[in-house]
Amino acid sequence: MEAPKIQTAIPQRRYQFGEYTGVVLGEIESGDAVKYLYILALVREGEGKPGFYVTAEKNPRSRAHEGSHRLRVITHGLIEEIESSDRWADIDAFCEEAFTVAAKVLGLSDEKPERLA
Repeated sequence: MEAPKIQTAIPQRRYQFGEYTGVVLGEIESGDAVKYLYILALVREGEGKPGFYVTAEKNPRSRAHEGSHRLRVITHGLIEEIESSDRWADIDAFCEEAFTVAAKVLGLSDEKPERLA
């Protein structure tokens, strides 16, 4: 799995999502060539590392007409770009769509993400 190479990040929000704990990271410095705005990292209960990511990545200048950021899913056996939009620059819109995508991919359509304090 090509997980984001996060060097530093600041947790913005935490969630419980079925058997997963999720954290939304912001202010991300990475060893990737990618400029991440937000990353949702999901860790399954009993596991030590995230196995599922949804990222909001800055689009290159050549793709700016599609939107400022692109949404991408990264998990075992799957790296897929979902959509480009200016909406992903907003943390609320990012979280809503990231959990919608995660529910579809992980088969958690009956679960609702619960934000933790």
